[in-house]
Amino acid sequence: MWFNRAAFLIRNRATPLFQQLKNNCFRTNNSGGRFLSNAAAYNVSGGSSYMRGAVFWEPNKPLTFEDFHMPRPKLNEILIKTKACGVCHSDLHVIKGELPFASPCVVGHEITGEVVEHGPLTESKIVQRFPVGAHVVGAFIMPCGSCFFCSRGQDDLCEDFFAYNRAKGTLYDGETRLFLRSNGKPVYMYSMGGLAEYCVVPAHALAILPDTLPYTESAIIGCAVFTAYGAMAHAAEVRPGDAIAVIGAGGVGSSCLQIARAFGASVIIAVDIQDDKLENAKALGATHTINSRNEDPAKKIKELTGGRGVDVAVEALGRPQTFNQCVQSVRDGGKAVMIGLTLSGAKGEIDINHLVRRQIKVIGSYGGRARQDLPKLIKLAESGIFNIKAAVSRTCQFEEADQAYKDLNEGSIRGRAVVEIM
Repeated sequence: MWFNRAAFLIRNRATPLFQQLKNNCFRTNNSGGRFLSNAAAYNVSGGSSYMRGAVFWEPNKPLTFEDFHMPRPKLNEILIKTKACGVCHSDLHVIKGELPFASPCVVGHEITGEVVEHGPLTESKIVQRFPVGAHVVGAFIMPCGSCFFCSRGQDDLCEDFFAYNRAKGTLYDGETRLFLRSNGKPVYMYSMGGLAEYCVVPAHALAILPDTLPYTESAIIGCAVFTAYGAMAHAAEVRPGDAIAVIGAGGVGSSCLQIARAFGASVIIAVDIQDDKLENAKALGATHTINSRNEDPAKKIKELTGGRGVDVAVEALGRPQTFNQCVQSVRDGGKAVMIGLTLSGAKGEIDINHLVRRQIKVIGSYGGRARQDLPKLIKLAESGIFNIKAAVSRTCQFEEADQAYKDLNEGSIRGRAVVEIM
């Protein structure tokens, strides 16, 4: 009965709901007149009606920069002017065709930016929490806020996120917000599609970024730090005094080291095949390092822990071999936490008798819980307990995004790279 609702709003023009609808549906042109917005003629603060985004078309082909109609936020969504976007292995898996995803799509899911606009009829509390001009950071798991899991506080298992975004490349009405300027055809979204000048993000995936934190380094909070925190806080439930091993000291793995240190772990072992990454791991909290090219990591981990093994081992690479090493590295009753994505359909093997007899717990962890965890991570970064500047090893310009993924694929990025889009 949309006409009854419209009539009510027209009769009640002084209501906040009417004013919000009016403000979201109309814009002011350069002459001061009012006009109804649409996807093809939409100005942000009197600026361009269009934006650029980096598009993935097919596996192992370069990203291309395309012009898009300005994306439009809908109910309880926010349009963000993107300032920075992290370069993550998850995007690389899509680019290489290792993880199936709808294409063409805009990758990038680790963003900071500035609030530009709220979708029509967005809840007033959301508008108040994220006013236009506010600095924000976005989590790559974008909870709907109302499904079975979200209602239980398990944002990391949001049904709509997996059913729509990860399965179809859309937001939760089943539609993308990205349309090419040249022909109007849809382009899909990996999370919010962060490698673009603007992006649309469901409000529940955002948190305010204080002015004390920079846009560039803070971008990693939304995935690298967010994923590490989810693994350590929710899957592993790390306690002070625990012994921890992290297999893979890249962007997410090195974040696990910092989170383990923040949680009071007494022994923190970093495992990798590159000496420069292991050297960097020491600065981020590792008490011991192991180059697995030179020695068996599971055997060495047990040597370092008196033959027992660690309380928690984290696998941050997504490979069958390191999956097995992770399980072998934990003590009886310990936890092997898997956070690395891999080729679609890849399998990891486990000795069933060892698992049963020694009470080994094997746990998957995809990320944190946006509404609960994102504000905590921002406070950790603001206080310096988590050093975001030390975690970012390279910054690059928007036009260099494709090269950054090539370098990531070659293993030449020590920690995390961030693309500046400002």
